[in-house]
Amino acid sequence: MEFKPLKIGKYVIEKPIIQGGMGVGISWDKLAGNVSKEGGLGVISAVGTGIYENRKYAKKVLGEGRPYEAENFYSRDALFKIFENARKICGDKPLGVNILYAITDYDRVVRDACEAGADIIITGAGLPLTMPDAAKDFPDVALVPIVSTAKALRILCRRWEKTHGKLPDAVVVEGPLSGGHQGFKYEDCLKEENQLEAILPPIVEEAKKWGDIPVIAAGGIWDKKDIERMLELGASGVQMGTRFIGTYECDASDEFKQVLLNAKKEDIELFKSPVGYPARGVKTNLHKLIQEGKAPKIKCISNCVLPCNRGEEAKIVGYCIADSLSDAYDGKLDTGLFFTGSNGYRLNEIISVKELMDKLINGE
Repeated sequence: MEFKPLKIGKYVIEKPIIQGGMGVGISWDKLAGNVSKEGGLGVISAVGTGIYENRKYAKKVLGEGRPYEAENFYSRDALFKIFENARKICGDKPLGVNILYAITDYDRVVRDACEAGADIIITGAGLPLTMPDAAKDFPDVALVPIVSTAKALRILCRRWEKTHGKLPDAVVVEGPLSGGHQGFKYEDCLKEENQLEAILPPIVEEAKKWGDIPVIAAGGIWDKKDIERMLELGASGVQMGTRFIGTYECDASDEFKQVLLNAKKEDIELFKSPVGYPARGVKTNLHKLIQEGKAPKIKCISNCVLPCNRGEEAKIVGYCIADSLSDAYDGKLDTGLFFTGSNGYRLNEIISVKELMDKLINGE
């Protein structure tokens, strides 16, 4: 099968592969810049930019390197620097950003990303009904929501068209095998009718009703055969996150990469999260500490996501997601939270982004 370029808004992505946005610090300048350089769409994660380059851009940091409040956890200055460095790698090729809808300061971070030079914004972790308003001053920036059902896409298109006179430039359909936060309740992630192969075709049909909206399949996609299967089901492209962790250019710590290289299939589970959605990652020492009631004390220094309600949800699930993801980025094996998709255990080597893109396009 020949892979056709993927058009999103005014941007043409040579190879129909989007690298999933992974925070904290898994997909920043080096990974995103190199994926775009190699003809895919590199995606910078806007989550936790305040810890970039050892917190040098966060204006206020408290003990153990915790950025104080959302304006420092989502550092504008750091985001600009990440984009600047990524552009040095990929030039003027399309470059994206992933901004969770559930974050504190969503509208501000969207504007910051637009000003920093994002061509395409991808948003999930909630149905981003107000996304067009946040980006209204930047008409050239393509907007791509993440949905998990045809009903969600229909609701979103109706609201966007009525309120903003706009439709999505593309839509990502994420099945429940992805890493990080899911679009389904815990028990629904396991149901056959919610798997990517089942939800993709109805969303493709719904997208057609609203015009020529490209549909991008995500969640559990691993190799060329998976990509071909998604395209046969009607997708125009795919989004992949976990496999890009296994690259030299991935911004994750060496310790993070090693956790995935060491992981077995049974180590990868769905966990409760302060964000209000189940999340998939590697079961590590953090979860042992939570079960034993010995997890780090929750103080909510960064105020990272609105659904957590300043640490109230974190106390219920037993950990602070900002602190735990930051610890994973810092390579702290005892307290880090290591997100991965369901196929993370299949990582067995570290290769270059160039080599990975060649494998995905031409086969193993």
